[in-house]
Amino acid sequence: MNIVDKFKLTGKTAFVTGGARGIGKAVSEGFAQAGANIVIADLDEAEAQKTAKFISEEYKVKSIAVKTDVTNPESVNNLIDVIDQEFGRLDIAFCNAGICINAEADKMTFDQWSKVININLTGVFLTAQAAGKYMIKKGIKGSIINTASMSAHIVNVPQPQCAYNASKAGVIQLTKSLAIEWAKHGIRVNSISPGYIGTELVKASPTLIPLIKTWNEMAPMHRLGEPEELQSVTLYLASDASSFTTGSDVIVDGAFTCF
Repeated sequence: MNIVDKFKLTGKTAFVTGGARGIGKAVSEGFAQAGANIVIADLDEAEAQKTAKFISEEYKVKSIAVKTDVTNPESVNNLIDVIDQEFGRLDIAFCNAGICINAEADKMTFDQWSKVININLTGVFLTAQAAGKYMIKKGIKGSIINTASMSAHIVNVPQPQCAYNASKAGVIQLTKSLAIEWAKHGIRVNSISPGYIGTELVKASPTLIPLIKTWNEMAPMHRLGEPEELQSVTLYLASDASSFTTGSDVIVDGAFTCF
Protein backbone atom coordinates (compact mmCIF):
# COMPACT_ATOMS: atom_id res chain seq x y z
CA MET A 1 0.00 0.00 0.00
CA ASN A 2 1.44 3.35 -0.99
CA ILE A 3 1.48 6.28 1.41
CA VAL A 4 -1.45 8.08 -0.23
CA ASP A 5 -3.68 5.02 0.12
CA LYS A 6 -2.76 4.71 3.80
CA PHE A 7 -4.53 8.00 4.47
CA LYS A 8 -7.80 6.83 2.91
CA LEU A 9 -10.72 5.95 5.19
CA THR A 10 -12.98 4.41 2.56
CA GLY A 11 -15.36 1.85 4.06
CA LYS A 12 -14.63 2.90 7.63
CA THR A 13 -17.07 4.36 10.14
CA ALA A 14 -16.25 7.16 12.58
CA PHE A 15 -18.16 8.80 15.36
CA VAL A 16 -17.41 12.37 16.42
CA THR A 17 -18.70 13.69 19.74
CA GLY A 18 -19.42 17.39 19.73
CA GLY A 19 -19.56 16.95 15.97
CA ALA A 20 -22.36 19.37 15.20
CA ARG A 21 -20.13 22.44 15.00
CA GLY A 22 -16.63 23.82 15.53
CA ILE A 23 -13.69 21.44 15.70
CA GLY A 24 -15.94 18.40 15.64
CA LYS A 25 -17.67 19.48 12.44
CA ALA A 26 -14.39 20.34 10.72
CA VAL A 27 -12.84 16.98 11.63
CA SER A 28 -16.01 15.17 10.54
CA GLU A 29 -15.68 16.84 7.15
CA GLY A 30 -12.02 15.83 6.96
CA PHE A 31 -12.86 12.19 7.69
CA ALA A 32 -15.69 12.29 5.13
CA GLN A 33 -13.40 13.72 2.46
CA ALA A 34 -11.14 10.69 3.07
CA GLY A 35 -14.10 8.38 2.50
CA ALA A 36 -15.38 7.54 5.99
CA ASN A 37 -19.02 7.27 6.99
CA ILE A 38 -19.73 9.73 9.80
CA VAL A 39 -21.84 9.63 12.95
CA ILE A 40 -22.40 13.07 14.45
CA ALA A 41 -22.90 12.59 18.21
CA ASP A 42 -24.07 15.76 19.92
CA LEU A 43 -26.55 16.99 22.53
CA ASP A 44 -27.85 19.55 20.03
CA GLU A 45 -29.86 17.14 17.90
CA ALA A 46 -31.15 19.75 15.45
CA GLU A 47 -27.69 21.10 14.67
CA ALA A 48 -26.29 17.56 14.49
CA GLN A 49 -28.95 16.64 11.92
CA LYS A 50 -28.02 19.69 9.83
CA THR A 51 -24.34 18.78 9.92
CA ALA A 52 -24.98 15.13 9.06
CA LYS A 53 -27.21 16.13 6.13
CA PHE A 54 -24.58 18.55 4.84
CA ILE A 55 -21.81 15.93 5.04
CA SER A 56 -23.92 13.30 3.25
CA GLU A 57 -24.78 15.65 0.41
CA GLU A 58 -21.38 17.32 0.11
CA TYR A 59 -19.08 14.31 0.37
CA LYS A 60 -21.34 11.45 -0.81
CA VAL A 61 -20.84 9.31 2.29
CA LYS A 62 -23.42 8.03 4.75
CA SER A 63 -23.76 10.35 7.71
CA ILE A 64 -26.28 10.22 10.55
CA ALA A 65 -26.87 12.18 13.74
CA VAL A 66 -27.36 10.61 17.17
CA LYS A 67 -28.34 12.73 20.16
CA THR A 68 -25.72 11.88 22.76
CA ASP A 69 -24.96 12.96 26.31
CA VAL A 70 -21.33 11.94 26.79
CA THR A 71 -21.71 12.05 30.59
CA ASN A 72 -24.52 9.48 30.55
CA PRO A 73 -23.47 5.81 30.12
CA GLU A 74 -26.90 4.81 28.79
CA SER A 75 -26.78 7.55 26.16
CA VAL A 76 -23.26 6.53 25.12
CA ASN A 77 -24.29 2.86 24.91
CA ASN A 78 -27.23 3.90 22.73
CA LEU A 79 -24.79 5.65 20.40
CA ILE A 80 -22.85 2.41 19.98
CA ASP A 81 -26.04 0.40 19.45
CA VAL A 82 -27.20 2.77 16.70
CA ILE A 83 -23.79 2.60 15.01
CA ASP A 84 -23.89 -1.20 15.09
CA GLN A 85 -27.41 -1.25 13.62
CA GLU A 86 -26.69 1.31 10.90
CA PHE A 87 -23.12 0.38 9.92
CA GLY A 88 -22.19 -2.90 11.59
CA ARG A 89 -18.76 -1.58 12.51
CA LEU A 90 -16.88 1.25 14.23
CA ASP A 91 -13.31 2.00 13.17
CA ILE A 92 -12.66 5.52 14.46
CA ALA A 93 -13.79 7.34 17.59
CA PHE A 94 -13.09 11.05 17.93
CA CYS A 95 -13.91 11.81 21.57
CA ASN A 96 -14.05 15.55 21.24
CA ALA A 97 -16.99 17.04 23.18
CA GLY A 98 -15.89 19.57 25.77
CA ILE A 99 -16.64 22.86 27.51
CA CYS A 100 -14.72 25.56 29.35
CA ILE A 101 -15.95 27.61 32.30
CA ASN A 102 -13.75 30.55 33.24
CA ALA A 103 -14.00 31.03 36.99
CA GLU A 104 -11.46 31.94 39.63
CA ALA A 105 -10.61 28.93 41.79
CA ASP A 106 -11.65 30.54 45.07
CA LYS A 107 -15.02 31.51 43.58
CA MET A 108 -15.70 28.42 41.47
CA THR A 109 -18.77 26.48 42.52
CA PHE A 110 -18.82 22.71 42.88
CA ASP A 111 -21.38 22.53 40.08
CA GLN A 112 -19.05 24.45 37.74
CA TRP A 113 -16.11 22.18 38.60
CA SER A 114 -18.20 19.03 38.23
CA LYS A 115 -19.69 20.07 34.87
CA VAL A 116 -16.27 20.67 33.31
CA ILE A 117 -14.76 17.46 34.68
CA ASN A 118 -17.82 15.37 33.79
CA ILE A 119 -17.94 16.50 30.17
CA ASN A 120 -14.23 16.92 29.41
CA LEU A 121 -12.79 13.93 31.27
CA THR A 122 -15.54 11.51 32.26
CA GLY A 123 -17.20 12.05 28.88
CA VAL A 124 -13.99 11.15 27.08
CA PHE A 125 -13.58 8.07 29.24
CA LEU A 126 -17.15 6.86 28.65
CA THR A 127 -17.05 7.34 24.88
CA ALA A 128 -13.54 5.93 24.49
CA GLN A 129 -14.43 3.00 26.76
CA ALA A 130 -17.56 2.22 24.75
CA ALA A 131 -15.66 2.44 21.48
CA GLY A 132 -12.83 0.27 22.81
CA LYS A 133 -15.19 -2.40 24.14
CA TYR A 134 -16.99 -2.56 20.79
CA MET A 135 -13.75 -2.76 18.81
CA ILE A 136 -12.41 -5.52 21.08
CA LYS A 137 -15.66 -7.49 20.76
CA LYS A 138 -15.69 -7.16 16.96
CA GLY A 139 -11.95 -7.70 16.53
CA ILE A 140 -11.54 -4.30 14.88
CA LYS A 141 -8.08 -2.71 14.99
CA GLY A 142 -9.44 0.78 15.36
CA SER A 143 -8.26 4.25 16.26
CA ILE A 144 -9.47 6.36 19.18
CA ILE A 145 -8.57 10.06 19.22
CA ASN A 146 -9.25 12.22 22.28
CA THR A 147 -9.31 15.99 22.34
CA ALA A 148 -7.01 17.35 25.04
CA SER A 149 -5.64 20.90 24.82
CA MET A 150 -2.51 22.97 25.04
CA SER A 151 -4.05 23.83 28.42
CA ALA A 152 -2.91 20.40 29.57
CA HIS A 153 0.66 21.61 29.10
CA ILE A 154 0.50 25.24 30.24
CA VAL A 155 -1.63 27.43 32.50
CA ASN A 156 -3.48 29.83 30.23
CA VAL A 157 -3.59 33.54 31.04
CA PRO A 158 -5.26 35.91 31.64
CA GLN A 159 -8.45 33.83 31.97
CA PRO A 160 -8.84 31.64 35.11
CA GLN A 161 -9.72 28.06 34.08
CA CYS A 162 -8.27 25.59 36.55
CA ALA A 163 -11.02 22.99 36.00
CA TYR A 164 -10.49 23.03 32.24
CA ASN A 165 -6.71 22.75 32.58
CA ALA A 166 -7.01 19.85 35.02
CA SER A 167 -9.57 18.04 32.88
CA LYS A 168 -7.43 18.25 29.75
CA ALA A 169 -4.30 17.08 31.57
CA GLY A 170 -6.38 14.11 32.69
CA VAL A 171 -7.33 13.37 29.09
CA ILE A 172 -3.67 12.97 28.13
CA GLN A 173 -2.92 10.55 30.96
CA LEU A 174 -6.13 8.65 30.24
CA THR A 175 -5.08 8.40 26.59
CA LYS A 176 -1.70 6.94 27.50
CA SER A 177 -3.31 4.46 29.90
CA LEU A 178 -5.80 3.22 27.32
CA ALA A 179 -3.06 2.99 24.68
CA ILE A 180 -1.08 0.63 26.93
CA GLU A 181 -4.10 -1.50 27.84
CA TRP A 182 -5.45 -1.87 24.31
CA ALA A 183 -2.24 -2.19 22.31
CA LYS A 184 -2.60 -5.98 22.50
CA HIS A 185 -5.92 -5.66 20.66
CA GLY A 186 -4.42 -3.55 17.88
CA ILE A 187 -6.42 -0.52 19.02
CA ARG A 188 -4.50 2.75 18.94
CA VAL A 189 -5.34 5.62 21.30
CA ASN A 190 -3.92 9.11 20.84
CA SER A 191 -4.83 12.68 21.71
CA ILE A 192 -4.52 16.08 20.12
CA SER A 193 -3.83 19.29 22.02
CA PRO A 194 -5.13 22.26 20.05
CA GLY A 195 -4.18 25.80 20.88
CA TYR A 196 -6.63 28.67 20.60
CA ILE A 197 -8.95 27.78 17.72
CA GLY A 198 -11.18 30.37 16.11
CA THR A 199 -14.46 28.50 15.98
CA GLU A 200 -17.66 30.41 15.27
CA LEU A 201 -18.62 30.21 18.94
CA VAL A 202 -15.25 31.55 20.09
CA LYS A 203 -15.35 34.45 17.65
CA ALA A 204 -18.91 35.33 18.68
CA SER A 205 -18.55 34.93 22.46
CA PRO A 206 -18.90 38.25 24.34
CA THR A 207 -16.61 36.94 27.10
CA LEU A 208 -13.90 35.72 24.72
CA ILE A 209 -13.80 38.48 22.11
CA PRO A 210 -11.85 40.82 24.44
CA LEU A 211 -9.33 38.03 25.11
CA ILE A 212 -8.61 37.21 21.46
CA LYS A 213 -6.49 40.34 21.00
CA THR A 214 -4.41 39.39 24.04
CA TRP A 215 -4.00 35.79 22.86
CA ASN A 216 -2.92 36.93 19.40
CA GLU A 217 -0.37 39.33 20.85
CA MET A 218 1.11 36.47 22.90
CA ALA A 219 1.06 33.90 20.09
CA PRO A 220 4.20 33.44 17.96
CA MET A 221 2.03 33.30 14.82
CA HIS A 222 -0.15 36.20 16.07
CA ARG A 223 -3.42 34.53 15.15
CA LEU A 224 -5.93 31.90 16.17
CA GLY A 225 -5.88 28.51 14.53
CA GLU A 226 -8.72 27.50 12.25
CA PRO A 227 -10.80 24.34 12.87
CA GLU A 228 -9.80 23.03 9.45
CA GLU A 229 -6.15 23.10 10.52
CA LEU A 230 -6.90 20.11 12.76
CA GLN A 231 -8.14 17.96 9.88
CA SER A 232 -4.74 16.72 8.73
CA VAL A 233 -3.47 15.61 12.15
CA THR A 234 -6.70 13.81 13.00
CA LEU A 235 -6.75 12.14 9.59
CA TYR A 236 -3.22 10.91 10.20
CA LEU A 237 -4.15 9.49 13.60
CA ALA A 238 -7.37 7.93 12.27
CA SER A 239 -5.76 6.28 9.27
CA ASP A 240 -3.36 3.42 8.62
CA ALA A 241 -0.65 6.03 8.06
CA SER A 242 -0.22 6.14 11.86
CA SER A 243 -0.13 2.37 12.39
CA PHE A 244 2.82 2.63 14.86
CA THR A 245 1.57 5.76 16.63
CA THR A 246 -0.24 5.19 19.90
CA GLY A 247 -0.15 6.79 23.33
CA SER A 248 0.92 10.08 21.77
CA ASP A 249 -0.31 13.62 22.28
CA VAL A 250 0.08 15.92 19.29
CA ILE A 251 0.21 19.63 20.08
CA VAL A 252 -1.24 21.86 17.35
CA ASP A 253 -0.88 25.36 18.75
CA GLY A 254 1.26 27.49 16.44
CA ALA A 255 4.18 27.15 18.92
CA PHE A 256 2.22 28.80 21.75
CA THR A 257 3.50 26.30 24.32
CA CYS A 258 7.13 26.68 23.24
CA PHE A 259 7.82 29.52 25.66
